[in-house]
Amino acid sequence: MPISPRTTGLLAALVTVVAWTSFIVGSKALALRSLQPLDVAAVRVLFASAILLPWGWLLCRRRAAVVGAGRAGTWLGLSPLPFRTSAWLGLLGGLAFPLCAYHAFLFAPASHGSVLMPGLLPLWTAVLSVLVLRERLGLQRALGLGLVLAGAVTVACQSLGQAGAGNKAWKGDLLFMTASFSWAVFTILCRRWQVPAIEGNIALMTFVCVTLLPAYALLVAVGAVDSGLARAPWAEVLTQGVLQGWLSVVVSGIGFVKMVQSFGAVRSTMITALVPGLSAVCAMALLGEPLSWGVVAGLVCVTAGIFVGVQGAAAR
Repeated sequence: MPISPRTTGLLAALVTVVAWTSFIVGSKALALRSLQPLDVAAVRVLFASAILLPWGWLLCRRRAAVVGAGRAGTWLGLSPLPFRTSAWLGLLGGLAFPLCAYHAFLFAPASHGSVLMPGLLPLWTAVLSVLVLRERLGLQRALGLGLVLAGAVTVACQSLGQAGAGNKAWKGDLLFMTASFSWAVFTILCRRWQVPAIEGNIALMTFVCVTLLPAYALLVAVGAVDSGLARAPWAEVLTQGVLQGWLSVVVSGIGFVKMVQSFGAVRSTMITALVPGLSAVCAMALLGEPLSWGVVAGLVCVTAGIFVGVQGAAAR
């Protein structure tokens, strides 16, 4: 019996929300163990590349067979996009975002990441849409973005108020904001260049694979980076690879595309608004993180802001 499009969309939405939540909670749970942030980034690339690069090779071959190798607009026979596009997407979505996020989890709790990464993403995206794409914001959408900003400021103010005495959560908060901003720029470039999500993921992973992995190997060889891969248990390496490479990159990328195809961009954004609250609750239940007043207030403001802003966008 074939699966209906609605059922496919619901399954894709579930997979996407679980993948995004798992990235936040799992990254914090595995932080401060054997693997350093750069090690995790390398494992992420290795596992994701094992699926995405052969996929990209097939896409490039098919395109070359249709339009000719000289006009295919591919790079290295692996990325379905040209070098310039692949490089920008790789720098932002493949390097800046994960490296900032992994380092942030060394300082700040997962509940802060749940507010400041997926929560701030609509704000950054809206601001860049106005500046780069010349889009116009309605009053309701502006109100929603104001609520999102209020939630982020609440969390940041609490971190700054607790700074000192070894509390470095504010450093993690800044890195979370930087990671969110990097992904927002990545999103805007994909919209401006009309990059399909799957091809964009393959392109960024191609660039990261041919740049990060050689640089990482060289830094480890000369002793500039203290790698934990050699002493890390295989279970930890495998868990990071499955979580960061397959689930967070491959599965969530495909799931998000299917969700948007089934429900549209507006409804999909409303569904992903579940991620901040869900990841904070999971961090409390699984990691024992307390939900402070600042985090709770920030979650309420961010979630309400996303819903209000999305409704405003739908009205427009």
